Amino acid sequence: MKKFYKDLKLGIVGGGQLGRMLIQAGIDMNVHIEVLDPNPEAPAKAYAHGFTQGSLTDFDAVYEFGKNMDVITIEIENVNTEALSKLASEGKVINPDPGIIRLIQDKREQKQFFEEMGLPTSPFRLVDNKADVLNMKDFLPAVNKLGKAGYDGRGVQVIKEEADLEKAFDAPGILEKFIPFEKELAVLVARNAQGDTAVYPVVEMSFHPEHNLVEYLFAPASISMNISRDAQEMARSIVEKLSYVGIMAVEMFLTKDGDLLINEMAPRPHNSGHHTIKACFTSQYEQHLRAILALPLGSTLQSSPAALVNLLGEDKHKGPAYFNGIEEIMQIPGAHPHIYGKAETKPFRKMGHVILLDQELESLQKKARQVKNLLKVVAEEKMAT
Repeated sequence: MKKFYKDLKLGIVGGGQLGRMLIQAGIDMNVHIEVLDPNPEAPAKAYAHGFTQGSLTDFDAVYEFGKNMDVITIEIENVNTEALSKLASEGKVINPDPGIIRLIQDKREQKQFFEEMGLPTSPFRLVDNKADVLNMKDFLPAVNKLGKAGYDGRGVQVIKEEADLEKAFDAPGILEKFIPFEKELAVLVARNAQGDTAVYPVVEMSFHPEHNLVEYLFAPASISMNISRDAQEMARSIVEKLSYVGIMAVEMFLTKDGDLLINEMAPRPHNSGHHTIKACFTSQYEQHLRAILALPLGSTLQSSPAALVNLLGEDKHKGPAYFNGIEEIMQIPGAHPHIYGKAETKPFRKMGHVILLDQELESLQKKARQVKNLLKVVAEEKMAT
C-alpha cells in the first residue's frame, strides 16, 4: 500500500458529520481524503481535499468515485455494496469489507448472525410485511424494525399492545421482544488488518423517549467490572469472527436481571464514541484511520470521565440553523461544543454535540442538564428579537 503520509488517497463514501470528523483526524496525519455525498453542501465538503456529488446507493456514482482512490471507507451503511465489491476485486482496499457492510445493512441478517454466533440477543421473529406483524399478537410487547434503511431512530416502532399494531411497517423487518432493561450500553472496538484489536471503555446512553435518538451519554458506564469485561469481550468476539477492519460500535441492553443482550452493530464511527475526541488517548476517528490504513492501533485509555449531549433541532423549527445559548454553555468548565456545519435545522435533526469533562459523575450529570436546558437549535427566523 502507498504510504498514507505521501501519496495515498482515501475516499469516504458519505460526507455527513462523521465524515467531517474523520477528516479532522486525518488532517493531523496528513492523509489525502476525498468525499462522495449527494448533498452539494455536505458537512465534510469544506474539509475534504476533493468532493464529488453523487448518490451513495448508485452503482456508477460509487464505482466512478472509488476508481480514483487507494483506500475506501464509509460513514453510513446505506451505500452500494456491489460497487464496493467490484472495486475490491480490482485491487482497491475497502474497509470495512463490503460483505460485512451488506450483512449489517439488514437488521434481519444481523439478528441471525448474533444467533448463529451464540451471542445473547433479544428473542425475535422475521416478518415480511404488516400482515405478518398483525398475526403475532402473542409476541407483544415488541419492537418492529425495518430490515433496511432505518437510521437515526427512523424505522423503529414500539408495539406494546394490540392497539399499537397499526403502527407496524408494511415491509420486511423484524419483530423483537420488548425487553425491560436497566441501561442501554455501547462498546467501541477496533481491529486492524494485522488482526490487532483495541476496545474502549463501555458507555451508557439515554435516548429521546419518542424519537429513539441518543440525548445523553456518560463514559465510562456505571456498571460492575464483570459486566464491563463481558460487554467488551462480546464486542471483541464480533470483530474477530468477521475479520473486521475499522472501528465498530456494538449496542447492548443490560437487563434488570443483570444480563447483556446485543442490540445492533454499526460498521463505522458512531454517536456513542464522540466523547473520545476529548476524553480518550486516541479518538474513535483516529483509531478508524489507524485500522483501515494498517497502522498500529492507539491506546483506548480514558483520561477523564465524560458526558455527551447531542444537539438536536428543536421541534417545529425548520430553516437556517441558529445555536441559541452557545455563549452560556461555553462558560461551563470542561464543555467542548462541536457544531456539524449543517446549514438548516429540522425537528430532532442531529446538529452538533457537546462533550463535557469532569472527574465527578454527579457534576457531569449537572452539566449535561445545563447544556440541554441552555443550548437550543432553532430556525433563525423564528427566534424572538
